[in-house]
Amino acid sequence: MAKKPATDPNYKVIAENRRARYDFAIESDVECGIVLAGSEVKSLRTGQSNIADSYATVDNGELWLVNSYIAPYKQAMFPHEERTRRKLLVSKRELARMWKATQRDGMTLVPLVMYFNHKGRVKIKIAIAKGKQKQDKRATEAARDWGRSKARLLRHGD
Repeated sequence: MAKKPATDPNYKVIAENRRARYDFAIESDVECGIVLAGSEVKSLRTGQSNIADSYATVDNGELWLVNSYIAPYKQAMFPHEERTRRKLLVSKRELARMWKATQRDGMTLVPLVMYFNHKGRVKIKIAIAKGKQKQDKRATEAARDWGRSKARLLRHGD
C-alpha cells in the first residue's frame, strides 16, 4: 500500500481496493501512471471514484484498467464516460513481466490503491496476484484473529 510521507501536502488516497488483499495472494506490486481526461482529474480531486470491481489487462502490448468508476464532473464542458477502459503507463520491462505473469503463470492484475503522488499526479498501484481458495481465506482470517487475540492478551496480561 502507498505510504504517506510525513510532510507531503499533495499526497491523497483517492480510492482503495481493501478486499483485494482478502481475495488474492499478492506477489508483487507496480506503481503505474494513468491516462485521464481533464474532467476525470477534476472528479478525482473531489474523491468520487471506485476501483473495487476493476482489474487490469494487457491487450496488444498496452496495459488497460477495466471497469473502474470515476463519477461525472458536473461543471465539465466535455464530460467523460463513467466506466471505460483507461490506459495505464508502465515501462516495457514491467509490461512484459505482467504479460508473462497473466498469460503463462495464471496470475491476475488487481488494482490496490489510486492516489495523488507528491507531485500531484494520479498514480495507481497494480498488484500481480493469485486468487485465493476458500480454505486459504479461512487460514488468513484465522491468523488475523489469532494476532488480535495475542495482542489483546499481551496488552491486558491475562
